[in-house]
Amino acid sequence: MRYSGLKVITEGLFGNKGWKPAWRDPAPKAEYDAVIIGGGGHGLSTAYYLAKNHGLRNIAVLEKGYLGSGNIGRNTTIVRANYFLPGNSEFYSHSLKLWEGLEAELNYNVMHSQRGLINLFHSDGQRDAFARRGNMMINQGDDAVLLDREGVRELLPYLDFDNTRFPIYGGLLHPRGGSARHDAVAWGYARGADRLGVDLIQNCEVTGIDIENGVVKGVQTTRGAIRAKKVGMVAAGRSGLVAAMAGMRLPVESHILQAFVTEGLKPVIDHVISFGMGHFYISQSDKGGLVFGGDLDFYASYAARGNLPMVEHVMEAGMTLMPMIGRAKVLRSWGGIMDMTPDGSPIIDKTNIEGLYLDCGWNYGGFKAVPASGWCMAHLMATDTPHEVAKRFRLDRFRTGQILDEEGTGSQHNLH
Repeated sequence: MRYSGLKVITEGLFGNKGWKPAWRDPAPKAEYDAVIIGGGGHGLSTAYYLAKNHGLRNIAVLEKGYLGSGNIGRNTTIVRANYFLPGNSEFYSHSLKLWEGLEAELNYNVMHSQRGLINLFHSDGQRDAFARRGNMMINQGDDAVLLDREGVRELLPYLDFDNTRFPIYGGLLHPRGGSARHDAVAWGYARGADRLGVDLIQNCEVTGIDIENGVVKGVQTTRGAIRAKKVGMVAAGRSGLVAAMAGMRLPVESHILQAFVTEGLKPVIDHVISFGMGHFYISQSDKGGLVFGGDLDFYASYAARGNLPMVEHVMEAGMTLMPMIGRAKVLRSWGGIMDMTPDGSPIIDKTNIEGLYLDCGWNYGGFKAVPASGWCMAHLMATDTPHEVAKRFRLDRFRTGQILDEEGTGSQHNLH
């Protein structure tokens, strides 16, 4: 069943009795060609592109809870391609291109809004750094506009421009950046994968990975053993726990990143805004809520909740940037489990076990990476070779020293 405006009108006229479930609820089969561990955005997009791009149909996605119950529904929904150094730059550029055609491809409204993202800067040094970043973005084929103080004031007149400690010098505008509806992305990919024959199996926790003579044979689950020729580990913040079932210790730590949303308000914030001195970022949802967040909670945890000191820190940064936010009532908050790597960049690679693949370490970049992550992971699992835009996301880079600096704030590695 295709969704359309005509379908919505027709169903509304006839009592909405013709809608069908968005996806099936199948029982697990005894064997699959490929099994994806993790039913979040990355796992669902991997399954979708395995079926669509590579013709595999005998695929299962295994999720211990319900589809989209992890980080895909616990983030601040920002979509951007404003990275600085090679490695991340071309990958997120590819992801943004996929975002721009995603709704038409999936026949699903993920509420992708290219409203523009503005990174503020507050000193001469920051301005120079953002000017350099903007040039790199343009060289990559993406868009960037360097705004002076008055250029920012024209777009964001409600900010505190006279703050003595953190004066606003200007900002880097990324016009194609924006936001999307987080859980709708999971639902869209789930529906698309199901239409291509993928089995989406919920409430099916993986409890073990079967390996014989260095070759993966399948997985053990709470719903029985499932054999598989290929297994992809796409478990976000729990990647370390899943990999341990295969005898692997990953170079990741799991930390909590909190996010907040206010009551619904009239439209006031048209862009996504990032505060250059407080690690605070904010946008306004289609429902009117102000969606914002800040730093990690800075302690390792698998609990999807945060601590009060970081709540206070985020609120302080928001009040510093735009005092008007103090009049809004916070409606709810949540915490995502972030799998953090030492260099802030992800891993998409084969493991030393034949048929076992890894997609993890998304740090702050997981939501915006969903389309390209699935595209590249599917390519890897289908062909056993890395996709061109993800070839630097190797697992062994931490041993060889060929690391990637996600922020682009440190020295440029591997050049000296």
